[in-house]
Amino acid sequence: MERTRYSDFSAALHRQVAARRVPANGAIEVTRRCPLACAHCYNNLPAQDTRARAAELTFDDHRRILDEITAAGCLWLLYTGGEIFARSDFLDIYTYAKRKGLLVTLFTNGTLITPRIADHLARWRPFCIEITIYGAAAQTHDRITGVPGSYEQCLRGVGLLMERGLPLALKTMALTLNQREIPAMKRFVEEELGLRFRFDAMLNCRVDCSQGPLAVRLPPRGIVELDIRDPKRAAEWRKLAERTFGRVSPPNDEIYHCGAGINFFAVDPYGKLTPCLLSQTDAYDLRTGSFAEGWKTTLREVRCRERTRTTKCVACEMKAMCGMCPPNGQLENGDPEEPVDFLCRVAHLRAHALGLDIPPHGGCEYCKTGVAYEELIRGTAVSTNDGLADSVGRRWTSNERKERRPNQQEALCEAGNQAGAVTT
Repeated sequence: MERTRYSDFSAALHRQVAARRVPANGAIEVTRRCPLACAHCYNNLPAQDTRARAAELTFDDHRRILDEITAAGCLWLLYTGGEIFARSDFLDIYTYAKRKGLLVTLFTNGTLITPRIADHLARWRPFCIEITIYGAAAQTHDRITGVPGSYEQCLRGVGLLMERGLPLALKTMALTLNQREIPAMKRFVEEELGLRFRFDAMLNCRVDCSQGPLAVRLPPRGIVELDIRDPKRAAEWRKLAERTFGRVSPPNDEIYHCGAGINFFAVDPYGKLTPCLLSQTDAYDLRTGSFAEGWKTTLREVRCRERTRTTKCVACEMKAMCGMCPPNGQLENGDPEEPVDFLCRVAHLRAHALGLDIPPHGGCEYCKTGVAYEELIRGTAVSTNDGLADSVGRRWTSNERKERRPNQQEALCEAGNQAGAVTT
């Protein structure tokens, strides 16, 4: 029998459905309640929030939605929260999804995993489980989560899943509170546990548009330094640039340029169907209508919405390196078309640090001819494992290092001062 690698199968299937607007990928937030109180979280509510619990979809609601999304062509499904296991009936919901033939990924903080839960997952194996840790030491992790003992609870959950050979990966959010422990976390996960590890530094505002989580967001230089210090990560950014920079796209007046509403959808805990997890506007209520109707009407209308003005993002070929999208613009600026300045600064600084040529895109202040370019790149030397490197990777001599060190220290202190301001 001829066998096909999963990656080849997945790529081929995505190519086939891309042009047909099939909702092959979906994400369902089963709850926004969580036993942790993470400083950076964009949607967590107290685990015992009875009002939130009463407003959540019922088990029967979930079964109906699963019936409808699989009938529409969904194959890959992510369950996320909040904390998915904060719902006492989550295993019932999950098992029904598995019976429908879905390839299910679970996002969890691991603290509520018990032997019973691990055994059930071993019987009904998920496609993948991703657990978030927040520090290489318990003190850091628990400081971020706001719950003493949560680090040990998380690792206990990891151990239960590893004992059963389940497909597991660990990840973290890079924050001002844990940035110095990212390398140690990576070593611990990859070398001691033998698991995959990744991190993300791009925080979002809360779903109500309040900006509390941004207080622990790394400054652009801190984010780019993490990129440069990880050779594999830097190489991936370069590969992405090779695939996307300079690519001439056909004229497109739509504000969305991703798969949201084309091959991806999201459902929040209260039955609102949206193009993605971050989108909080123009939702369709699945409690009063069907998925097929919402997909064909509301999500199509949102996805096809045309821009009302020309911004610097329209002609920008760095979109894949930036992350700017309508939901990000809405959450941070109250306007889906308004460029998020933070994302723009990170993208340009990252390209500069990697020695990439940035294609011109109108009146962008962070391009070489822009008014803010010099200020953006000032003091951008970043530290690496074998010394200091300048923004294009050149090694500095020992004398040059002494001259440049104050600038580097200034950048590091800026991140450290932000951490102190948040936690004191």
